Formats: sequence, C-alpha cells, structure tokens
Amino acid sequence: MRVLVAPDKFAGTLTAVEAAEAIATGWRRRAPEDVLDLAPLSDGGPGFVDVLHAALGGDLLAVTVPGPHGAPTPATVLLVEGAAYVESAQACGLHLTGRQGAEAAGTAGVGHLLRAAVAAGARRIVVGLGGSGTNDGGAGLLSALGASADVRLDAGPLPLVDVTHVDLAPARALLDGVELVAASDVDATLTGLFGATRTFGPQKGIAEERLPVLDALLEQLAVAVDRRLALEKGAGAAGGLGFALLALGARREPGIGLVADAVGLAARAAAADLVLTGEGAFDFSSRTGKVPAGVAEVAAAALRPCVALAGRVDVGAREMRALGVESAYGMVDVVGEKRSFADPAGSLADLAERVARSWSS
Repeated sequence: MRVLVAPDKFAGTLTAVEAAEAIATGWRRRAPEDVLDLAPLSDGGPGFVDVLHAALGGDLLAVTVPGPHGAPTPATVLLVEGAAYVESAQACGLHLTGRQGAEAAGTAGVGHLLRAAVAAGARRIVVGLGGSGTNDGGAGLLSALGASADVRLDAGPLPLVDVTHVDLAPARALLDGVELVAASDVDATLTGLFGATRTFGPQKGIAEERLPVLDALLEQLAVAVDRRLALEKGAGAAGGLGFALLALGARREPGIGLVADAVGLAARAAAADLVLTGEGAFDFSSRTGKVPAGVAEVAAAALRPCVALAGRVDVGAREMRALGVESAYGMVDVVGEKRSFADPAGSLADLAERVARSWSS
C-alpha cells in the first residue's frame, strides 16, 4: 500500500515532524512493505515555519525579539523568493507564557518579526497564527510597527480600558507595498461569546470570572480601531492578532490550506491508497480550520479514505464521518494516559502499528 502520513503536532508532546516519524515507525513494524510518504503539517500554529522550510527550502533569518513578557526571545523568519513566513507562536506562544500572565502578556515580538521581514526585502509576508499565550488584540504588534494611541499598546490588554484612538498610519506606511496574509487556524471573531477571550482565554490561564473583563477590553480596542473588522472570521485568532493584521490590510487565509498547497498535499493524496492524519486531541475543535479537517477534505477530493490517530478521541462515529474521517484511534485508549504522556513517540508508534493491522492490505 501507499500511505500518506500527514499529521499536525501533538501539542505539548510531539512536533508534526516527530509525530509523522512515530507513525511511520509503528506502521513499518506491522507493514514493512508499504510505501510511506511523510508530510508533516501545520495550521499556522507552532511548527508553521519548520514545516514550510522543509517543503519550500529558502533561508532562515535568525532574530531576537521581545517575548510575551518582554524577555529576549529567539525566533526565525523564513525567506523564500521575496516572501517571508512568520510564526507568531515563536514570539508569543503558550510555551513562553506557561499558561500564566496572559493579562500582562503582549505581542510586540510578532511586530518585530514583521519588521525583520520588511528589512530583509520581503514583498509578501505570511503570518502563521495559532498557539498564542496572549490576549491583547494584537495591540503589541501594532505598537512595534509604529502605531500609537492614547494609552500604551505594548503592555498587554489591561491598559486598553481607556483607549479611544489608535493611529495606524505609521504601521501602514511601514508595510506599504507589502502583501500581508494572516494564516489562521480558527474562525473566531475578536469579541463576544465565540470570540478570542471566551473561546481560548481559559487555556491561556485566564480565570473564568476575568473573561468578561478582558473581552470588554478587546471590544474597547475594536471601537477605537474598526468595529466591523472585529466581526470578521479569524479576527480572534491568536488572541486577536488576526484583528490587528486585518486592520493593517491583511488578507485572511486558512493556515492548513496554505500549507497543504505548499507541500503539494492534493497530488500526494491522489498518489496514495490511504491517508493518515492526526493531532493531540481529536475533538469538536477539529471541525474547522484544523489539520485533520483539512487533510480529510483533501483525501475526500482524491477519493481516498482518511484515518486519524490522536492522543485522545472525543468525538463519536457520526461526527467523525461528518468530518470525512473513516475511523479515529486514540493513544490513551490503547496504552493509557500515563504512558501516552511519558512516552508520546513510543505510544504513537504502538498505536500506528495497531491501526496498520486493520488498514494495511
């Protein structure tokens, strides 16, 4: 059989590259004659630059930027034929905040990455959004690009309580002539019940009673900048970084679609007999914008079955098939939760070996 292995990262345990290799290791133990094509993916979150570098080549520009709490943080910009690819999580990711201090965390580092891309001569900048530990509506990014306001924009969301005016002219001038693309993994708006704060705030360590307060702060920023943009899909991506990029004229694209095109996923799926995908938690959030949904869509277009391997599976058969996934298997169900976290690569390999028994002809 020809098997395409196209997983996302398993958040907190395995990168997409490591996940693909673990699946391949287990699969080969059961079906050594099968031909495996490894295509690790990203939806715009952590791993975005590494995946694209492997697929597109290009040069990695090393830079040091302010982290979410101001500490010097190493990051990279991928430069490919006049285009630059930036991974916002490198400058403001959850791994940098430790799921703490989101109310004081900022996104200035992402703005510095854009500055580095412009200085390197990029005429197109693609910003991968996802995995952020911040919730400032992109105010820090705007400040780093030269925007000003009647409050500080680079000190997290709390100062936004008094914001009434934001001058974006300097930031827009800096990006004049640059095509800006926001590659997001979610459709969330900036504010409201399904906005950045209420949807993703808890996983960033924001207490339940603080969610309405921080949502109101982002609403204040939206009124000062452009209330209509706050309602756009993707405005709430990465704690509102999507909103800031839209305000600077960015075009929003689903991150998985952009990466899938870059790695030639459609042609590779058509050449396979079976498509495997996966992520840490295969649940209801996998329905839109995430790697498994994107891979399943590509597999369906190629008339190939798609199977998901995950850390845990929290959807039923009906929901799974609505996503275009034939079957889904969880590491926790096979080896238990303790071993899944203690040895994620080995556990995923064991799961893949078991799945191969059912799916390799």
